Formats: sequence, structure tokens, C-alpha cells
Amino acid sequence: MVAPAVPEITEEVIHESIDARTESLVSLRELGPPDLVHLLKQPIRNPGKHVGVYHHVTGVDASSSASLAAYINTLTYRDHGQAATMKIVEGVYCCYNAFARLDMRVHVTIPGTVESYCVDENGKKKAATDELWLETYLCSVLRAYSYADDGSGETIRKIMGVRRFNPVTNTETEHRFLSAAEQLFFRGWQLGSDSVVQVPNIVSNHLTTGLLKYFHTTGRYPSGINLFEKLRSQNVEVASLLAKVLFMGNEEVEGVRVLHQALKELPMDYVMLDTQAEFLLKKSQSAAAPEQKEERLRMALGCADRSTVAAPAEFGTWARLAQVYVAMEDWGNALTILNSCPMFTYQDKDAPVMPEPKDVHLPTLPETRLDEIDSEPESRFSEQVDPQLLNLRAAGYRGTFQQAYSILTEMTKKIGWDQLLKIRSDVFVMEDEYRNEKPEYPKNRNASTDGLRGTPDPTATNGETSEDEEDNDEEVEGKESKPADSESLAPTLINGEKDEGLEKPSSTVDPADVKKDEAEAVSPSPFLITVLIYREQLLTNVQGANNDDHLSKLNNKRLCERWLDSLFMVLYEDLRVYTIWRTQMAQYRAQSMQYKKSAEEWEILGALAERLQHTDEAVEAYRACLSQRFSPKALTGILRVFEKNKNTRETVAATIRLVTWQYRWYSEFSPELLHTIRTLIEDEGAVKVRSIIQATSLPQNVLDLTHHYAALCATFHSNGTDG
Repeated sequence: MVAPAVPEITEEVIHESIDARTESLVSLRELGPPDLVHLLKQPIRNPGKHVGVYHHVTGVDASSSASLAAYINTLTYRDHGQAATMKIVEGVYCCYNAFARLDMRVHVTIPGTVESYCVDENGKKKAATDELWLETYLCSVLRAYSYADDGSGETIRKIMGVRRFNPVTNTETEHRFLSAAEQLFFRGWQLGSDSVVQVPNIVSNHLTTGLLKYFHTTGRYPSGINLFEKLRSQNVEVASLLAKVLFMGNEEVEGVRVLHQALKELPMDYVMLDTQAEFLLKKSQSAAAPEQKEERLRMALGCADRSTVAAPAEFGTWARLAQVYVAMEDWGNALTILNSCPMFTYQDKDAPVMPEPKDVHLPTLPETRLDEIDSEPESRFSEQVDPQLLNLRAAGYRGTFQQAYSILTEMTKKIGWDQLLKIRSDVFVMEDEYRNEKPEYPKNRNASTDGLRGTPDPTATNGETSEDEEDNDEEVEGKESKPADSESLAPTLINGEKDEGLEKPSSTVDPADVKKDEAEAVSPSPFLITVLIYREQLLTNVQGANNDDHLSKLNNKRLCERWLDSLFMVLYEDLRVYTIWRTQMAQYRAQSMQYKKSAEEWEILGALAERLQHTDEAVEAYRACLSQRFSPKALTGILRVFEKNKNTRETVAATIRLVTWQYRWYSEFSPELLHTIRTLIEDEGAVKVRSIIQATSLPQNVLDLTHHYAALCATFHSNGTDG
């Protein structure tokens, strides 16, 4: 199979990219950045001059110094063509070991020797051992999956010039990968975890995430079951991972049995309880009768509730409980639980920090040339975009905030915005209520004379919030009043019209205001102040003997966290823009006029509709975008719908174009696209899928790129590859 082209980023000062990587080692938090390959070139006709170029890469075999040196040698062969004017004289391959916090490096002199060593956070050289190479290899495979693109191109565009390879291409390399994972499994927590996990443990970390993603992508469930069976004999907590792989492989009865037995030994293991709740929630969606659905949701509620008790500081357990309440259509409790979720500031993946390059060369491989794809880069930068669309904050949500927003949009989709606001005012203390019924505290009030309701719960905080989530209403209103770009040729979303029928959410009480008011009224007593602050944040209703007449309406309500209040305002912005868009579309159609937008505006509107869970409208916007230019994000959005609706030919056509675009930007491996091809083969058979691929009117060199994914499925003996 043809390898992707090699991008070249030229340095201003030779070796400055390596120096920058060394300086950044101290700030790396998790798996580390993609591997760095630095090459020293010299002109054939001027041996005294040297030029430093580099690129990044993932998925290269990092099990030894020899395998990394071999990669550099493959680059020298590519430069020895008839038209070559430069030759490689030196190469350095840098690969980060996240276990030991060391950067493994291989220095190749051509012709000459190979030297391997490692560099610590202080820039000091150390000897490379076999154990360090084992750790480095495992980190390399995990990075290949972590930094792989999902087809939308968002990951590819984050870091310039990254070649992406498949780290596991056959059963032999799979055995090596799983063997390394088995040896280092119980140290996986050292690698950190996804941003939605507060505290990494042996079953919630980057290693287990990578393993589950590998089994999901390739369908190699027997290998996963075998691995986790062996690890479960050493630690029963691994039963949650074993059950997840069993569920993936449709061995649900065995998966339930595994969880049942493990929970007898560890009844308060939150990961196993959450796995049970997730399984029951999924099964409730396919229940044959309402009574059956209710029973499954009731069991899911019990598991999810216990998991929050077992891990009150984890976002995932509270989010699952909120999802169960949404499925039960218990909207009040769903909002209350969502308000109790611990929120964490999103930490993005480690990315390389490089100095400004002297030159950038991004070559195009002839095999990836396709007219509709090649025209994409030029056209997308000349498009006019309505500022209203660029200012939608929800598009930038990641981690816990993205998941919480998804739960909120699901509720809105089911009950509507007006009903959601009504439930919000029933659950939370609104600002006007608090101001009208705020009690007048006597100046001599103290802890000994007050009848206090409830007990303080200092652990019930909601974690950190980012600056974006703490924006106040005035900032949102400022964005609303921002004028549209006068130079834009596309119609704006406002056009002087009001978004009638969409009520703007009123303000809830800021917990900081309550703290200020009550702290000023009460004589200095830290214990009393703490009680008053957290009293209304308790998850359960606290019944007290002494009822305060002034707080009669507020006693059964909660204080809405600032981040959730911000989410309501952001949701209002999304709904406002969406409503105006759909209203204008209807008006234009009624007048038989064409509704014109730029391709990027259609792409943003498609993402907006998808975010609000309006699938048909999202597909409509994405199609309008693709009618003007190629967009991997838009095509990926449509592909998800094709897969869901089992539209085989449309799925194949979309996949071919996305695979070609990936190769165009130096990526021969996308787990999501490989999973799509594997699923098609399982459903339709390899012969039919290959025939559909071959029957398209695209050039053969383009089709061969997709055939490569199908060949991988045959190598792994996926279901359907026999016929």
C-alpha cells in the first residue's frame, strides 16, 4: 500500500524544533505529543550547507531503536529519486515515554551509526533500557489512537504536518500490543485519563480507553475477552472492562453474569455500577412494552444512584443518573442531578509547541488527487461568515461541559424550551423570588439562637469552571446586539426581526450573592456561614422542625450553579439562531426564493442543528454545504445518518471521499472510518462491499485507498470477510 506523502517544515535555526521539544517536556501532562522526526539535509551540489526540516508522526513501531531508525531510512529512499536535489545526512526520531516521563531519541547518521538515548525533563541524557522501550512502544500505540482523526478533519487541522499510520496492522502486531498492555496494565493510571474522569484508576485511564477503542474499531472481541479474563484473576475490578467487551461482542448474558459476580465482592465499585446502569439504560430503549421499559429504568436508577454514592466526585456517575431521569421523564430530578455534577476544566491533549517555521511544504500524493477534494482548501478561506454564527459558544464546549450540554439539549428536544424554563423555575431559586422573599436577619443572630436546617456538605462543590462558563448575562446580551458583518453577501440571521416565541431565560440567584447577603447579616461564625451557603445545595430535601416564614417558598428549591445558568444562556443563543434560521428558510420557500449562505455558514448551521439533536435539519444544512465545496466535517455528519439508516451505497460513497481526504493530509489510519468499513462488511459481506466500491465512477487509485481498509478487515478475520 502506498504511504502518505511526507510534509516538510523548514526551521529558521537548525535543531530548534528539537530544542523546543526538550523545553516542553516539563509541561507535558499525559500521553505526550506526536513523535517528532527531524532531518538534516544538504544540497547535493553544495555539501557545506545544511537545512533542518521536521514533521510529526504517529503509529510507527517504537518497540526498539532499530525500528525507529528504519523509519528514518525509509525517508532517505524517498529522497533519492531522479529529481532529488537534497540528501538526508542525519535524522533524529523523538518518541515520548509517558510512564517514565522521558523522551526516547534515536540519532541516525547516514551513512554511519545509530545512537539511542533518552532525555529527561531537565534535558539530561540517560541510557535507554529494554523496559523503557516497552513502555515507549505502548505509549506510541495509544497515541496513534488518541491523535487519530474521526473523519471530520478537526484533529488533522489542529497540528500541521502529522503523518498518521495504523500501529496494529495484523495479528502479530496485535499480540505484541496486548502483551505490552498486559505487562503494564496496573500502571496505566500513571498515564492520566480523559477530561471527564477526575481521578484515574486501574480501569479508568488512557490505557483502558485505548484498549476499548481498539477492540471497538477492529472487532477483535475474543482477544479483548482473553486479555481481561487474565487480568481479572489478578484484580476483580477489571470485571467492568471484561463486561464492556462482552457487551460489544453481543455476549450480553455473560457480561451481566460477570458484573453480578464481581459486585458481590465489590458492591460499591462505581465503574461496575455505572457499566450496569449504562447497559440497562440502553436496553430500556429497545424494550418491547412500557412495563418492561419502566422496570429496566427502575433498575438502572438503582445502579446509577449507588454509583454516585460510591464516587461522588466523578462527573460520569452523576451524568449517568441524570440520563436515567431524562429517560424516565422525571425532568425536575434530572435538572437537580445535572446541577450536582462536578465540573472540571477541560484539558486538551498534549500538543507540540514549535517556533515559527521558515517554510512549510505540504506535498500532494498523486494517488489522492480528486477534484472535489483538492478545491476545498482554496475556497474555504474566502467565504463570508455571519458573526452571529461565529459567536455560538456551545461549539467550543468540550469534556464535562459538552456532555452536560448534551443532556440539556436532549431535555429541550423532548419537552420544549418553554416547559424546560418552567421546570427550571420550579427547581431553582430565581433572582426575583430571592430578592422579594429575602429575610431580614437580626443583627445579633448567631449559631446558638438559630434553628438550622440541614448540615453542611463541603464536598458538594461543582469543581472548577472555565472562564467561558462564567460569562454573565450582559456578555451574552452584548453578543446578541453585535451587528452583522456589513460586507457579508449572505443574509444575516437577524434582518431586523425579533425571535418571537422564544422566551429568554430569567436569571437565577447567584450563590455568591447568597453568600454575601447572609454573611453580612450574620455575626461572625464560620460554621454558621458554611451551613447557610450550602443549605440549599443539598441533593435531598431536608425537612426541619422550624420553618422560616420568609423562606417558605425557597426551602424546597436549590441554588443553580453558575455553570448551569451559563449553559441555559448558551442554549438560548443556540435555539434563537436555530429558530430564526428555520423561520427564514420557511419564508424563502413560501416565496419560491433561494436561501443563500456560504459553505462555512451551512457547515456551522449543520453543527448547530446536530447539537440541538435535529437530525433532518442538520443533514439539510450539511448537504447545502457540500453542494458548494467539499467539507469533511459536513460529510462526516451525513455519514453518521447514513450508517444509522443502513444506506449502504451512500455510506460507501461518503467513506471513499473521506478516506481519500485523510490520505491527502498524510493520514492512512482513522479508527472511525475503519469501524465504518468493518460494520458494512459484517452487514453486507466483503464481496458486496468491494463490488460497491469498485462500481463507483471514481479513479482506481482513489478506490485502492478504501480497498486498503477492507483488506485490514480481512487480515483480522472480521465477520463477513469470508463471503
